Amino acid sequence: MSTDPRRTLGQRGEHRALEHLRRRGYELVARNHRTRHGEIDLIVCDGNALVFVEVKTRRASARAGTPLAAVSPAKQAQVRRMASAWLAQTAERPRVPELRFDAIGVTIDGAGRLLALDHLEGCF
Repeated sequence: MSTDPRRTLGQRGEHRALEHLRRRGYELVARNHRTRHGEIDLIVCDGNALVFVEVKTRRASARAGTPLAAVSPAKQAQVRRMASAWLAQTAERPRVPELRFDAIGVTIDGAGRLLALDHLEGCF
């Protein structure tokens, strides 16, 4: 993991989100894929849907706000642009009938323990 505290926090949240998705039967297609529009956190597939997942992680505190509040309309538009770029440049990918955009909010405590994980399917 990175030595940058924010990056480390984000990586922990993505790890927790991926564990959650795998328990629900999703397979990882790509993680932290860079496009010219930014980085896609997770791309997963359940055999029916190819899902682009935006993960937001916060430490539990009164001033941090909820993780999912950070998935603003501007962020949603950015994720759509990143997904479009990934689809255009990735020939080897699952061919499934559905594309979906999910958001996962992860809240952890100061010791790195999971306090909450909220998964919103098809939220944008």
